[in-house]
Amino acid sequence: MAGTFERLTGDKPLPHHLRGGVVAIGNFDGVHRGHQVVLGRALAEARRTGAPALVLTFEPHPRKVFQLDAPLFILTPPAMKARLLSFLGFDAVVEQCFTREFASQSAETFVIDVLEKCLGISHAVTGFDFHFGKDRQGGPAFLMDAGKRHGFGVTPVDAFRDEGAEVVSSSRIRALLEEGDVAQAAGLLGYRFTVEAEIGGGQKLGRTLGFPTANMTLPPDTALRHGIYAVRFRRADGSLHDGVASFGRRPTVDDNGAPLLETFLFDFDGDLYGETCAVSFFGWLRGEEKFDGLDALVAQMKRDEAEARALLSGVRPLSELDGKVAF
Repeated sequence: MAGTFERLTGDKPLPHHLRGGVVAIGNFDGVHRGHQVVLGRALAEARRTGAPALVLTFEPHPRKVFQLDAPLFILTPPAMKARLLSFLGFDAVVEQCFTREFASQSAETFVIDVLEKCLGISHAVTGFDFHFGKDRQGGPAFLMDAGKRHGFGVTPVDAFRDEGAEVVSSSRIRALLEEGDVAQAAGLLGYRFTVEAEIGGGQKLGRTLGFPTANMTLPPDTALRHGIYAVRFRRADGSLHDGVASFGRRPTVDDNGAPLLETFLFDFDGDLYGETCAVSFFGWLRGEEKFDGLDALVAQMKRDEAEARALLSGVRPLSELDGKVAF
């Protein structure tokens, strides 16, 4: 169905025009190639039947609720996830608030209160490993039986394996990003890993060195390897700029600072403060280094710029989704 993409919360009534939809259910952190198979099946069913295409996801991620002491690197925070789902062609995402109380409800209660009463679904599509309800009592078999009783169809989707016959998972992608391997991570995501944040102020040292940077503070659980990357920068107006970015603690000038993403935009001169922008990572250049003075730092930054320009000059979209995210 054509129209404006809607981002909704599970505690509000679903607009009438979205009821009776086909819903893909899952956390979908990363919206990676495995997720895209599940999402694609939901989109195909929605188009076949002329029903709205919806995604039901859970915020915060259940692991953040049950494992409070274990930091979780979220690949796609809610706003980014919503943007990716809109690019794929969905009509709406419903972000169900996930709490211990919600998780303690029975699987049947989830079916009745969320799927039937709240969403009024006509069809559900889930991954093979989706479980719900108290003690994870609900799974694909339970959902298929519930669908027969409550009048909606169910399509479970097997795990998607990559070209090496390994299951594509968010944990694999997190591990690659923790190593700085943004190229392999992109191969599993199906698009370049992208972060977005508001541009904040900095020490303005880069400007005095001839390398003014747009500075972003990322969520504290961001476990991307500290280092220098070739990136593409998207402004709020949609305009794109190639650049080189440093993520880390800036050991030469501020070794004790909090991690910061600093992006030097090629061939750009303007004020970005307060603008919410996105950075897509195309390649790893090197790790962080502590230089003997600013002259050595500037010389290396010039080498980084040349390497990043060369890398970015030949890039092509990995997929239709990548074309919308990073091109």
